[in-house]
Amino acid sequence: MAAYDPSCAMPVARFRFYEELNDFLAPDRHKREFAAPFARAATVKNAIEAFGVPHTEVELILVNGCSVDFAYRLREGDRISVYPRFETFDIEPLLRVRPKLLRTSRFIADAHLGGLARLLRMAGFDTLYENRWTDDEIRSRAGEEGRIILTRDRALLMHRTVTHGCYVHALEPRAQLREILERLQLASSVRPFSLCLDCNVSLEPIGAAEVRDRIPQAVAAAYGRFSLCPGCRKVYWEGSHWRRMRALLGDILGADAPAEGQGCAASPASQAAPRA
Repeated sequence: MAAYDPSCAMPVARFRFYEELNDFLAPDRHKREFAAPFARAATVKNAIEAFGVPHTEVELILVNGCSVDFAYRLREGDRISVYPRFETFDIEPLLRVRPKLLRTSRFIADAHLGGLARLLRMAGFDTLYENRWTDDEIRSRAGEEGRIILTRDRALLMHRTVTHGCYVHALEPRAQLREILERLQLASSVRPFSLCLDCNVSLEPIGAAEVRDRIPQAVAAAYGRFSLCPGCRKVYWEGSHWRRMRALLGDILGADAPAEGQGCAASPASQAAPRA
């Protein structure tokens, strides 16, 4: 019988995850410190994702009370505290893991978030969506174009090439929109009704006389402002659907909601005439 060799045993560290990061863990690890073995030479990023937590959801890591980055190599007996984004505290001096902020918040949504993609476009955020894209295609486009990946598939985010991503917790599109706007603090960047809801192209104002032959007579008589999508050639106007979407933004943003007509690259609109 071979003798026991302590040098062959896996080292052990103690972990504690905070707030919504617990949603990714097994129930018996929720909101408590737990011990876990790790592979020798493993980084803290390796360990965190081994528990099912995408690295894009992590804002701050403390090891034995000191802030570290994802490349920190774990040691026997380390105590690791892992935190999500802080909403009310300024922890900028401690940060080691947050990637460089993108100058403009642009998104790419996976196949399960078509409703959210449409609502983000409604709010004026450049959002790519195609339900046939593979995970690799999404990651590639996100990296090449500087986009934030939106997904409910944590595996999509757990990849070394992903620098900016959000796991979407909510299930219903309106709740998802609220989650993203609040989590990323995007209220001041909302530009409602400036993009085509279908093809993500900036709308352009167009005179009523130029679209009169493409819209119902009653619409031409009732509305004075129109927009055209130069991509799919749809004509938009301020119909009942527009009013419902403005009410949705008002409910989500409250006092931060843009005033009517404010911050729009084109006349606000949401009902559309068919393609020519």
